Amino acid sequence: MSADDKKHADHEINQAALEYHAKPRPGKISVEVTKSTRTQRDLALAYTPGVAEPVRRIAADPLDAYKYTAKGNLVAVITDGSAVLGLGNVGALAGKPVMEGKGVLFKHFAGIDVFDIEVNAKRPQEFIETVMRIAPTFGGINLEDIAAPHCFEIEQALIEQLDIPVFHDDQHGTAIIIAAGLLNALELQGKQLDSAKIVILGAGAAGIAAVRLLIAMGAHRDNFLVLDRKGVIHLGRKDLNPYKFGVAVETEARTLEDAMRGADVFIGVSGPDLVSPEMLASMADKPIVFALSNPVPEIRPEVANQVRDDMIMATGRSDYPNQVNNVLGFPFIFRGALDVRASRINEDMQIAAVHALKDLTHEPVPQAVLDAYKLEALAFGPEYILPKPLDARLKDVIPPAVARAALDSGVASGDWPEGYPPR
Repeated sequence: MSADDKKHADHEINQAALEYHAKPRPGKISVEVTKSTRTQRDLALAYTPGVAEPVRRIAADPLDAYKYTAKGNLVAVITDGSAVLGLGNVGALAGKPVMEGKGVLFKHFAGIDVFDIEVNAKRPQEFIETVMRIAPTFGGINLEDIAAPHCFEIEQALIEQLDIPVFHDDQHGTAIIIAAGLLNALELQGKQLDSAKIVILGAGAAGIAAVRLLIAMGAHRDNFLVLDRKGVIHLGRKDLNPYKFGVAVETEARTLEDAMRGADVFIGVSGPDLVSPEMLASMADKPIVFALSNPVPEIRPEVANQVRDDMIMATGRSDYPNQVNNVLGFPFIFRGALDVRASRINEDMQIAAVHALKDLTHEPVPQAVLDAYKLEALAFGPEYILPKPLDARLKDVIPPAVARAALDSGVASGDWPEGYPPR
């Protein structure tokens, strides 16, 4: 596609997006009434005087809120607008279309209701206090588009102080999908997680969360080289915050070129066109390349494929094979957590989601999925290391895996949900 064609295509999609968001009514989500309101008696039950009895029950036992209100199926999608998509710190209000979009995905894929909340907060403590005060409304909190390092502080404080799941999707959702795809790619390439040399370009929320999760799953800490804008994060640097210091290693490598030499895995969560063909050529045999910058990857597949014919590649885009897409995770992870009234989404639950995703990719692909993507065939292999987002089986396998892990790890207060497969 020529530069002029690309510019024209971008203009068309931008105009279509504006039309989509504006008509026939502004925005993408609404609130619906779930009970009958046809008669005077209906209204008396919905509001006064009937509403008083559920109020009394909840005042006596707060857990009755799950029985008599929407709390148990309601998630807050909350942002401060400091890291919205690739647009940066656009502010809370400008982030609202993204938060509404997240609500669409929660509802469409997992039947979860959402209130989107945009918070004007300049300091982490202001944001934390706001969320603390409104938390009783919700069964879970999805933090979204909050810049590092504040996102780490905010999430940890809320997890410690609230008794409902708090989940920063830009951290853990991305890390879970990366981990599932990586395990499958390693299997196909004949490599092992505990010995793979892994380069991560981008030391923000997703990059650091990916390191932490992969180490929890068996990767060796010393086999990571993580890079930020200043280069390799090594122990000799004096400019590291606590989160970056946690991924620092002793190494002579200083640049991306140094780090890529002999690496088994590259994971990019950074920016466009930062990996050169020469860097890719210097990687180990049978490399794995996750170039997840969106819309323009760290190295474009058409460029990478000219350099290596022995690699497995994933991107963040839907028009290439192996899309690393958070929608494969967060709706279903919250579904499982809500269904057993989990107080948090812990590491065990995250790892359970990884393995559920990984294993589903090995199963025969239903015809409905092939039809949705206009494919004749699809099977586990170099161009299919993750399920497709429109695979209806995601709702059948991830929530039960997450719910089971919540119960087994002691963070669930509910029972095994009716309608789930047997434990």
